[in-house]
Amino acid sequence: MQLITKMLPLAAAIALFAGSAQAQEMVVKLGHVAPMSGGQAHYGRDNANGAILAVEDLNAKGFMIGGKKVKFELLNEDDAADPKQGTAVAQKLVDAKVNGVIGHLNSGTTIPASRIYHDAGIPQISPSATNPKYTQQGYKSAFRVVANDGQLGGTLGKYAITTLKGKNIAVIDDRTAYGQGVATEFVKGAKAALPGVQITQQYTTDKATDFNAILTAIKGKNPDIVFFGGMDNVGGPMLRQMKQLGINAKFMGGDGLCTAELPKLAGDGLSDNQVVCAEAGGVTGAKEKAMEQFVARYKKRFNMDVQLYAPYVYDAVMTMATAMQKANSAEPAKYLPELTKINYDGVTGPISFDDKGDIKDGTLTLFTFKEGKKEKIAVVK
Repeated sequence: MQLITKMLPLAAAIALFAGSAQAQEMVVKLGHVAPMSGGQAHYGRDNANGAILAVEDLNAKGFMIGGKKVKFELLNEDDAADPKQGTAVAQKLVDAKVNGVIGHLNSGTTIPASRIYHDAGIPQISPSATNPKYTQQGYKSAFRVVANDGQLGGTLGKYAITTLKGKNIAVIDDRTAYGQGVATEFVKGAKAALPGVQITQQYTTDKATDFNAILTAIKGKNPDIVFFGGMDNVGGPMLRQMKQLGINAKFMGGDGLCTAELPKLAGDGLSDNQVVCAEAGGVTGAKEKAMEQFVARYKKRFNMDVQLYAPYVYDAVMTMATAMQKANSAEPAKYLPELTKINYDGVTGPISFDDKGDIKDGTLTLFTFKEGKKEKIAVVK
């Protein structure tokens, strides 16, 4: 009995210390949204992994906000690349009182969801939505860490004329916000570079698998370049069918085609140097080493290669966390002003935003494929 009496003060002290330490720890909830199911699930998993890695790094290094150690919690949601599901999960995150949102992946889900986050006053950083409309709505809560379709599609259009010497171009888009947007900007860029260029346009969907009718119509025009506005799950099978029909044109597209999965999806339809695609973002010089280290860490952690956007998701999380730290608060209204004037040096390069929320001085990387591997052509602005 006497032994127990002597131990009570020590137990009380330990409990008091544990309670005090817990009181000093702040929980910050971050929402992340991407298609975790359906034809674009490989993109979604890649994005989610980028967010997971960032949160793990922040928690491991004892990140502090306003003198308190922070525990970041990640709420991963699946929008299936569907606008209706996108708005439903956006409302779910608002109801969960998240401190900020990273996402969505697609422009078609990011744009309608952005209104819900804006109305709730929750900052949103998309790591991959490129349609210009996203940041043209006047929402002060909306940001992106990649170049938009105006830059991406326009650069590809110019490249098609000035470097590939295209004169007769077929353009196909999948009618999504992303596909239509990047195709429109490609056409603008091509016409600006060569006003007399011949352009034929066809349309498909983001779930189509049979392209025989539109490709047969295109073949009759004998194009030297086919541009596709859409994602790899459609672009890959399209390449297969182009080969079957004997269409020997260059195949161009935006970041939706610039993935490690494209060679698998295209199979023997993909020839060396046939594809030219552009990825929003890109690093040169000293930053190349940092990106290589990130890619190696990612593969070790998840036992898979980076697909496309994971480094941008990682930087988006880190940028948001840094804004919170600068504001000494994770409250959206308090750290949002810091986000608008942030200057963060990320894995993907320097991140700061213009008055619309677009990344300043966004870069693009042009790629092709050789022997089934993605190969860099150049980094451009």
